Amino acid sequence: MSWSRGILPALAVCVLLVTGAAGCASDDASTPTGQESTISPSPVGKVLDDTDDDGRHYREVGKKGAPQVALEVEPDAEGGWDVRLNLRDFAFSPSGTQARAVTGRGLARLFADGEPLADLRDTSYRIPEGYLAHGTHQVTARLYADDGTVWAVDGKPVESTADITASEPEPEPEPGSASEPESASESPAGDPGSSSPSALSAPGAFPRTEGQGSPDRGGKAS
Repeated sequence: MSWSRGILPALAVCVLLVTGAAGCASDDASTPTGQESTISPSPVGKVLDDTDDDGRHYREVGKKGAPQVALEVEPDAEGGWDVRLNLRDFAFSPSGTQARAVTGRGLARLFADGEPLADLRDTSYRIPEGYLAHGTHQVTARLYADDGTVWAVDGKPVESTADITASEPEPEPEPGSASEPESASESPAGDPGSSSPSALSAPGAFPRTEGQGSPDRGGKAS
């Protein structure tokens, strides 16, 4: 009988110790001060079933405070094209950022006629000379979250498109053509079929006409 009464207090002490340890662990697991602003309590927006041409799902967010992009494309002096992005409520994430959607952050993907051209983490880019063939083309900038989803508003991707026209370069005139300047030297008398060396090689360079752009400066993000 004395043995039974002695073991009961010991069991009670063990229960108290276990309960106390559990309580201490709960206090230690609380979120440290200052981290609440860096951890999103819920997913950003809503991932839709709709996807882009690469199969990346749209991430729907409200219109208020949603990312926006406007695109400008202009020909440069070297025959290429200068691309500039004007952003609102959006910032580029550095390379190597964790693949997690964060409000108003990510990267931009540039397309030419629907084909991926470059992933941008900067507001400027140059399309090199000769990349775009003769004719009219569509250049599009689309915004993505860091997890690869497409930022979207009202079911449409956040993007901007500019139409540009690349002109075909003018061919250089062949020697002896009508546009070749005439030489002041005359053929020697008695030899009407011969020409002086200066008449066969005209001085100066002929200009080449490269692409001319008509960017959609008023392009708005979808």
